[in-house]
Amino acid sequence: MNKTVFVDREEIQKRYKPINKHAHKGTQGHALIIGGSYGKIGAACLSSKAALKTGCGLVTAFVPACGYQIVQIAIPELMVLTDTQDKYISDIQFDFQPNAIGLGPGLGKNAATQKAVYEFLKTNKTPLIIDADALNILSENKSWISLLQKNTILTPHPKELERLIGKWDSETDKMDKAIAFSLEYHLIIVMKGAPTRIIDGNTIYENTTGNPALATAGTGDVLTGMITSLLAQSYNPLDAAIIGVYLHGLTADIALPHTGYQSFIASDVISNIGNAYLSLEQKH
Repeated sequence: MNKTVFVDREEIQKRYKPINKHAHKGTQGHALIIGGSYGKIGAACLSSKAALKTGCGLVTAFVPACGYQIVQIAIPELMVLTDTQDKYISDIQFDFQPNAIGLGPGLGKNAATQKAVYEFLKTNKTPLIIDADALNILSENKSWISLLQKNTILTPHPKELERLIGKWDSETDKMDKAIAFSLEYHLIIVMKGAPTRIIDGNTIYENTTGNPALATAGTGDVLTGMITSLLAQSYNPLDAAIIGVYLHGLTADIALPHTGYQSFIASDVISNIGNAYLSLEQKH
């Protein structure tokens, strides 16, 4: 029997942990964002900056060599590691232990990148969120899905979801297929849409924030960074997904009176994360 929970302010208050007054950057988690390819370094930038703005103590971006200067100049607070290849990721190597990893924004699907993703998934034990081209790589190599750790978070938009679970002929059929997929592989699925739903086995969490302003390039990359940040800050995967989706939608609700629908862009999500947190902490 499926159960639906509506994610509103009250639901978030049960899960949200205010920051410890003795916190320092070493206690706030270290997130790693793996992504970018030639022409799509911006996706890795958006994701990484969102991770910082969501409260992570440290964020490292792993990008192809062509992204090094771009990322360093665009976000001075970030640390950057680069691949040996200039235009795409070919070998995922890093010399520290992150608390959470976001994989996929702007990644591309080069053959060497696909091999690198496979080698990474075979050994990774760090809490993980998979988005964008990393999802498309999984869709083309379905046997690799079984390599994922329990409670890995997938964040597909409708087309990416269809590639993963197959076509559906109704909303009910889509939900049934998504639930079956979540149960089979023990994964959390963030089904991006209006509304966004988080599937955790037989339980569906339906988000109540957000508006059509979010229908613009890069907002998904921002969401990936936000959820990775919360994972790195030691939220469990389900809470990280639920709080991340709620805050992400809330930024658009807060910004809308100032931007309107049309001029809102992904960077406006990032610049309003602080306001979203402040509104959570206000007494109603």
